Amino acid sequence: MKTVIPFVSEVSGMERQVWRDALPEALDGIAEVKAFDDLSDAERNAAKIAIVANPDPEKVAALKNLVWVQSLWAGVERLVKELPEDGPLIVRLTDPQMAETMSEAVLAWTLYLHRSMPTYMAQQHAKLWLDHPLKTPQEVTVSVLGIGKLGQASALRLKANGFNVIGWSRTPKGIDGLKTYSGNDGLQDVLSQSDIAVLLMPLTDDTRGLFNETAFTNFKSGASLINFARGPIINSDALLQALNSGRLNHAVLDVFDEEPLPEGHPFWDHPQVTVLPHISAPTITSTASKIVAENIGRYLETGEIPDAVDRKQGY
Repeated sequence: MKTVIPFVSEVSGMERQVWRDALPEALDGIAEVKAFDDLSDAERNAAKIAIVANPDPEKVAALKNLVWVQSLWAGVERLVKELPEDGPLIVRLTDPQMAETMSEAVLAWTLYLHRSMPTYMAQQHAKLWLDHPLKTPQEVTVSVLGIGKLGQASALRLKANGFNVIGWSRTPKGIDGLKTYSGNDGLQDVLSQSDIAVLLMPLTDDTRGLFNETAFTNFKSGASLINFARGPIINSDALLQALNSGRLNHAVLDVFDEEPLPEGHPFWDHPQVTVLPHISAPTITSTASKIVAENIGRYLETGEIPDAVDRKQGY
């Protein structure tokens, strides 16, 4: 008799169905995946592992003997907030394909800013024929703020394309071939050098609201910003002030305090803001399902739990 793995998710019906098709295929011969609402009482009580994607925390709590949960996302701040500290361990999705996808997005939107595409698009609307000086990538300093797996892959991809790349993390971290900074003083140093700053750090108590009015005064004048991390890391009012004052030139935003971004939000119509619908690094179902299957298979065979989230750090 196969082990039954609960799937607890409140994502949209279409997305949930994609996972409900992909996960059983990946887990074939290892375990059976069942939606939470389809579980018997005995299956709920027997569950040691659950696969979760934006789960209802009450449903997770109903699985009283869980040892760990496998998230289908790399970001786990919601799980850390909603699941009790004495509850199951939280395992985030660590998929090499996600790092590749994110690094591609970071390079694409860095080039978008480097080649002045927002300016040329505005000129097209104004029917204005005007060229602007172009720097070489080596003359452009790009900082990657948050140099975990996604950040490291992005920094190295930018470096391979000729940009002068520096990195920042909350605590010291050494990466071959990359100059890195850490802590509050290091953040000031990095921002003062950056022509383009790319945000890829996790959302924690330390990073929530990190980019406030004070932080924006440390930016190099005329710099641009890409936020592929989480919306609450940036104070929206402070960002708008920095853009309107000329301290910042442009912001590419893929994440927001509230998603979807409300229709009346000033970011939609601001000429110095590019709004993206949280698409920088979507989870690739085919590769993620294989990672999940490997983690669960290893646990069922050996009892080994994948590296879990540090609840104090938040990631």
